[in-house]
Amino acid sequence: MRSSTKDTSKGTLREAKGKVKETTGKIFSNVSLEAEGKAEKLAGKTQKNVGKVEKHVESDVGSERHRRGKI
Repeated sequence: MRSSTKDTSKGTLREAKGKVKETTGKIFSNVSLEAEGKAEKLAGKTQKNVGKVEKHVESDVGSERHRRGKI
């Protein structure tokens, strides 16, 4: 599995975990758990976006090599 795919998958999972923590914190009026969830959700979104950028870079590098005949 490529690094970009791993980052995208892990980011999605991390974002979901953050959303669960945030919702649980809201339900039980636990401000600290809610804040932790928001932070984890944001980190997951960031990691997912890093994976998307890596995928575009891998694609661009691959197409450039192909264009130059270096495959």
